[in-house]
Amino acid sequence: MPCTAPKPRALVLENGRVFTGCAFGADVETTGEVVFTTNMTGYLETLTDPSYEGQIVTQTFPLIGNYGVNPADYESRKSFVKGYIVKEWCQTPSHFANRGTLDAFLKQWNIPGLWGIDTRALTKLIRTAGVLRGQLCDDPAAASVTALQDFQITGAVPAVTLAAAQTYAAQGEVKRKVLLWDFGVKDSSIRRLTERGCDVTVVPAHWTAEQIAAAKPDGILLSNGPGDPEDNTGVIAEIAKLTRTGIPIFGICLGHQLLALANGGAAEKLKYGHRGGNHPVRDLQSGRTYITSQNHGYAVRLDALPSNARARCINANDGTCEGLDYVDFPGFSVQFHPEACGGPKDTEFLFDRFVARMDDERKGGQA
Repeated sequence: MPCTAPKPRALVLENGRVFTGCAFGADVETTGEVVFTTNMTGYLETLTDPSYEGQIVTQTFPLIGNYGVNPADYESRKSFVKGYIVKEWCQTPSHFANRGTLDAFLKQWNIPGLWGIDTRALTKLIRTAGVLRGQLCDDPAAASVTALQDFQITGAVPAVTLAAAQTYAAQGEVKRKVLLWDFGVKDSSIRRLTERGCDVTVVPAHWTAEQIAAAKPDGILLSNGPGDPEDNTGVIAEIAKLTRTGIPIFGICLGHQLLALANGGAAEKLKYGHRGGNHPVRDLQSGRTYITSQNHGYAVRLDALPSNARARCINANDGTCEGLDYVDFPGFSVQFHPEACGGPKDTEFLFDRFVARMDDERKGGQA
């Protein structure tokens, strides 16, 4: 496809490979981890997912932007991606709720975009070599491969968490009080709780176990978020304290990893991660397989599970850990995203399981 953008733009990878295409979005250069997502729709949810902090996101689906931009689809207060790569972006979107173009969205958040490259070749390269660090720039000859090789994502959770607590009222009758620990939460998780009669207080990552317990919640949700779980040593120590309070805990994605580490488990970095809305997960208890939405580059090691945890779900593609049940406190966690935005709604029932666990604990029983 000929480049009709004002100027060319290139992606330079740490292994020296260069992809040259066309510029759109903000007129800036950026460096980040280059990853891919297999979502066919939900590009706005992808762009506003805090779990992409520090990353340059490649869409494997060839045409992106055809339904424009609708703020109602945002999953957080802003976009956290470092850069955005597509095969083709639709310059004339059509949808009744459209409020703008993808190009204008990227410019609003100062995010450079690249289009017109062979995204299939880039995806195959990442699948073979693993996640690669890269730079979006105008002059590939000026890029430093050595600097790219030294790049690391640091301070990911502090970069995305709220500065102060926020409260969201239950829809209808208030039945429960949930404290949601924000490591990069998606708004859909909040909605799934409020529509189930939960008042939700979202608190920053720097809160302590004492502050959380003092709020006397019926349950605690550990949110999704970006980065290496082992970077969050302080949070891990606080979670360990909370497991001794008897308060039901539900962990999602990064929250799942942090809960495992707090109980003595271990994590590993995946070769290229799981990102997109079409990942099969098998429930070992029921035997059912669910299609899930995922966005993570790390996983809990199945060969180093906490002694008090039992594997509940595994990834049907690569056999990695997708869910844990805990036996000595009312807790469970999943690696995928049951809030389902964007992606399938197969596993939204896990919020019902969390609600049932809270109700049962208030009655003094076991779920």
